[in-house]
Amino acid sequence: MRIRRVASIAVVAGLALAACGSDSSSTSSTDAPTGTDAPTGTTAGGGGDCVVGVSWNNYQEERWAKWDEPALKAAIEAGGGTYVSNDAKSSAETQASNLENLISQGANVLVVLAQDGTAIIPAVQDAISQGVPVIAYDRLIEDPGVLYITFDNEKVGEMQAQALFDIQPTGNWVVIKGNSADANADFLRGGAEKVIGDAVAAGDIKIVGETYTDNWDPANAQTEMEQFLTAENNDIQVALVQNDGMAGGAIAALEAQGLAGQVPVSGQDGDLAALNRVALGTQTVDVWKDARALGTSAGESAVALCGNGDVSAVAGASSFTTPGGNDLSSIFLTPIPITQANLNEVVDAGWISTDDLCKGVDAGSVDACP
Repeated sequence: MRIRRVASIAVVAGLALAACGSDSSSTSSTDAPTGTDAPTGTTAGGGGDCVVGVSWNNYQEERWAKWDEPALKAAIEAGGGTYVSNDAKSSAETQASNLENLISQGANVLVVLAQDGTAIIPAVQDAISQGVPVIAYDRLIEDPGVLYITFDNEKVGEMQAQALFDIQPTGNWVVIKGNSADANADFLRGGAEKVIGDAVAAGDIKIVGETYTDNWDPANAQTEMEQFLTAENNDIQVALVQNDGMAGGAIAALEAQGLAGQVPVSGQDGDLAALNRVALGTQTVDVWKDARALGTSAGESAVALCGNGDVSAVAGASSFTTPGGNDLSSIFLTPIPITQANLNEVVDAGWISTDDLCKGVDAGSVDACP
């Protein structure tokens, strides 16, 4: 398999005008996608010849509105295109009809953040058959006709596990994975296995609990962590958790048992609350995937597809063989693990303010919070 990895920091350098402004660049309530109705997020672009339709799986998740969408819109509009969108609200069935709706709105390229990467395939194939190129955004869609743009999720899993393993290479571990219908959950787990597999085989690490979590839901993750703690009489040394929202749920369960800050916990996405938890010491690592870089890459690629619908011709794309054996044209960006040692990186990048990062943190306890 060949993968082209694009350093997110390098991409971010080009975002100063596109997406590095203050939170005022985030979508307002009047811009929010509106399910299968005509999208209120429609934005006039240059000549209107390139209409890019974006299907969000669940727009209520923090990062989509705050980071991904503004960067996507800015890149599309900078290329002379028009942005339209809708929100599936965590329904795979709604998302399938949303793709039809976007095409009826005039979209000649689709960007799809899949709720269910398998269930959406017929709608994606129908769009491609109509001559509408499709970008699988951040989540895999097993169709060789799509352009897959994401961060290197296997690498994210490696980074999460390595940060935890460096602190606690033995003992009872639990693994809280994301939605079973999202291939990213398995990519992340595969990356973690590269780090901990030998220790598990040797008996140094015992996986005492492992589960998928519907919709990556923090409340579900909290319940799962509570159940693991009960089953093991609180004898858990590490919680390998696959994203920040679920990490928050797991940490709430640990806090109820007086264990927050004692059990290393992982996450990803760079949610502001999670970065604050890293500074506080209740979350060990937050693998930062600068969503501005991802949105910009997808927006620029969508505009390119308006001119040439061949996904293999998009700049930066190379072949990736999927778990299902499909060869997809893909662009992979590189994530960055954030711990207390390098919190300044997210501050210097304008991702989070010092005030938000250091809320409740004792001054001087970490370098980023003087």
